[in-house]
This record gives sequence, structure tokens and C-alpha cells, in this order.
Amino acid sequence: MTVPVISITDLYHPPEDPGGNVDLIMAYGLPELDLRAVILDRRDPGVAAVTQLNAIFGRNVPTAWCPSARMRDPNDRMCDAPPAQQRGIDLLIHALADSPEPVHLLSFGSARPVAVAYNRAPKLFREKVARIHLAAGTTMDPQAAIRIVDSGLPLSLYPYSADDMDDSNNTYWMLPDLKWVEDLHPWLRRYLGYTLGQSSRPDFLRALEEDAAADLMADIYDRTHSVWETAAWMQVAGRVLVRRPDGCHSIIPAAEVSAGDTVIRNEQVPCTVRSTPNGRFEFELGGDGRTTVFVRDDPFEYEQAMTDAMPALYQSFRPCGLS
Repeated sequence: MTVPVISITDLYHPPEDPGGNVDLIMAYGLPELDLRAVILDRRDPGVAAVTQLNAIFGRNVPTAWCPSARMRDPNDRMCDAPPAQQRGIDLLIHALADSPEPVHLLSFGSARPVAVAYNRAPKLFREKVARIHLAAGTTMDPQAAIRIVDSGLPLSLYPYSADDMDDSNNTYWMLPDLKWVEDLHPWLRRYLGYTLGQSSRPDFLRALEEDAAADLMADIYDRTHSVWETAAWMQVAGRVLVRRPDGCHSIIPAAEVSAGDTVIRNEQVPCTVRSTPNGRFEFELGGDGRTTVFVRDDPFEYEQAMTDAMPALYQSFRPCGLS
């Protein structure tokens, strides 16, 4: 059994903010997930990144982009957006309609594509959306955030902030370096070299066949890297973060937790939520579980455990697309 998912993400081309490009690998690499579509939420959409990952993993996941202007009010259907920017909304609606089972929507951008699609097909959303995982961008389009938070649809919240690292509801943490990228499968290493090097070369598929310059990769390996989306992918895939008896950490399927493992909290708990006029949301713990919010215990322990576990997970991914 795999979990059907659609990723709504704010990838750029040329690459700009690499966080989404890095985390999208999980949508392809985790065997628990069935990625049905990638909806792009940017004026300069990262079609190249999706094409690269399709090539690497031997997939044909469809992608399209959405309106780039902000919604005028929570009920805006944005039917006057340029035709090319309508295709992402159409793809999202059609992917839901074609699915025999409810689909999880993971929204990492402005939430605009989800809100607009919901305004156009509310009945379909109530029937075919298993849960919306809202992981950032609530102030990028306040009207979109208000629409989603107040929709009554099953909703999981993943707050993040680089300025509030001690918050137990904050998904944000930081990798001290990217040296582990060197030990990825060559195709994934080249994909991240292209992304993290902010390459603008047009032959982005050929870039997967050639190692980037050694000095560029050395610079990339020494960088810190901000992470905030991994918690959502783990939640949807049913993965947990554990400390093994030998002190090492792993991200594993929940069913594989052994008696000697200690689970490091990375979960969703019930809450009630309300939107505010600026697009932010306020929540209180408790409720029936229709709305939930991310929680971790000791943020420092969480960051240390994820820093240990995440590289090994990425290094375990084995692409099968390129010859």
C-alpha cells in the first residue's frame, strides 16, 4: 500500500531557494509514497527540477504552474489569470478527480493553488482530499491561507520559523553542512550540484550526466542548510525518527521500530485553529483531530537526531531512470 500525494511547491528556475528542491527528493525516493503530480507555485516555475527527478527515478509525474498574483479575497477563483497559469489548477483538480482514493496535498508555497482549486471544485475536495498538509507560506498570500485554514477540510499544520528555534511546534532546524551529499547516488549528487550551485545552464538533463566542478561542490559541501519540510514528508509516509541502542539515529517506517529504539517525537496532535486577517493562524491544543499541528519535544535533541538521520535516508535512495 502506498499513500497518494500531490506536492504543491514553490520551486524556481533557475534554482533559488534550494530547500524545496532538496525535500522533493523524498516524494520520489520514499517507497511509501505515490506522487501523483507536482504543482508549481512560482512566476518562474521549476519545471527543470521535476523533469530531472522524473528522469532520475524513471517516472512521468505531471507538472504545471499556477497563478502568480495574490488572491483578491478568500473566494477568488482567479479565472482571469493567464491561460498558462491555469494549467496547474486544472492539473490539481484532474489529479484528484482521477484518483480512486483520497489524496494527501502537501503545500509548501503560498497555498494559493490549493485555495483556488478548492474554490472551483469544493465538492471534489470534500470527497477526494484525505488531508491538506500546510507547511509554510501563510503570509505569502493571506487570502489563500484564510481560505484553507477556515475551509473545514482535514488540515495538518507545520509552523516554521528560523527566529524561534526553541518552539516545540516549529519544524525548522539546520544542517551544519552538506558533506553527506558527496556520498549520494551520482545522479542525485549532480541534481543537487545543479540546484545548490544555482545553475542556469539550459541543458539540465545533460547536467545529470556530468560532475560539477570540484571547487563548486567543495563550496556546497561546506554550506549550512535550512530544513523545514522533512517533517511533513515523514508524517505522510508514516516514518518515525528513532535513536538506536548504539546511539545512532534513523528515519524508519513506524512498523520497524524495535524494542530497544527510542522514538524522537515528530508528530501531529489535535488542535483547533482560526485564521487572522494577515494570513497567519492561531491554534490551541485539543480537538477531534480534524485539524492537527506539528509537535516535537526538545528542539536541540530533535535537530541533532535529524542531522544524524537525514543524510543516511537520502543516501539510501536508489534511482532507476537514467541509463
